[in-house]
Amino acid sequence: MMIGKTDKGAYEDMSSASLGHCLVIDTSYGSCVGIIGCSPIVEADSRCHVEKLQVNIDRAISDAGLGYGDLDTVIVGTGPAPFTGLRAGIVAARALAFAEDIRIIGQDILEPQALWRSWARQGEPGNHDNGDSGTYHLTLAVNDARRKQLYYALYGEARPGSGYARPADSRDALPDIFIPMDIASAEDIADSVLSYLSSHSVEICAQSGRSRIAVDVVGNGSKKYRFAWDIFGDSLGQVVEGTCLSEGSPEGLGIFARTAWAHRRAGDACGTEPLYLRRPDITIPSAGKHRLGQTSISLSLGFGAEGPALS
Repeated sequence: MMIGKTDKGAYEDMSSASLGHCLVIDTSYGSCVGIIGCSPIVEADSRCHVEKLQVNIDRAISDAGLGYGDLDTVIVGTGPAPFTGLRAGIVAARALAFAEDIRIIGQDILEPQALWRSWARQGEPGNHDNGDSGTYHLTLAVNDARRKQLYYALYGEARPGSGYARPADSRDALPDIFIPMDIASAEDIADSVLSYLSSHSVEICAQSGRSRIAVDVVGNGSKKYRFAWDIFGDSLGQVVEGTCLSEGSPEGLGIFARTAWAHRRAGDACGTEPLYLRRPDITIPSAGKHRLGQTSISLSLGFGAEGPALS
């Protein structure tokens, strides 16, 4: 899927004026590595992307005509995503930032999808929402969590500052968050969104000046669970598989970086803690019967509800 009416020059300007030479690393689903302003290297196969990660980082920097010492910023995807792949990308980004003494900014993978869809809608042929006040688009951003579940969040249209304004050519345009990030089955997600719309659709239409609401479903796994979105009926908009990063364009990479930089400018923490949203697949074995000569061992895993700390 191509992005409509994007301004590549705007992303180049953002890079040179604000982020400097900026490397993006994301392993939330497969992997994406690239320098802002260049086409990223995308590995869709989640079974081997970790092994190729460092090779692709080297290649992305080299293809941009840069060396590691030329980098000014690393933006790393923080999920939500399963444990192993996500951790690999964050560890690589942290190590690079430490070694080169450059800043590092964390960004979740879900929020940029709302920006991506807002930009894409502006260039879609026959889009009745170009220039009128007909439809307010929500973006249900998802990422495949496996085990028949999806990570998800519900966002409004991108906005400059506050309210329900249309997306502007501003690096600070961010979407409103209507349902915070969580994990659930596709059916439960659809029910949650439908319940939210039942309670808030009148308010959203009144404040945005629109007459109806459409829900676009975007992300890895959106078409896999296409059946679940039928519950939205006439309110279902586009169902788009993939993300701004997986499409492999400089514009998509720029949208991801733009979202991260908008948060940084707003004074948000932009930390790099991984967003697992569920505990890893390990359990503490139950104590067995004491055997002759066996000593008691106290085992502390050292992590709370957020999962184990990265090492």
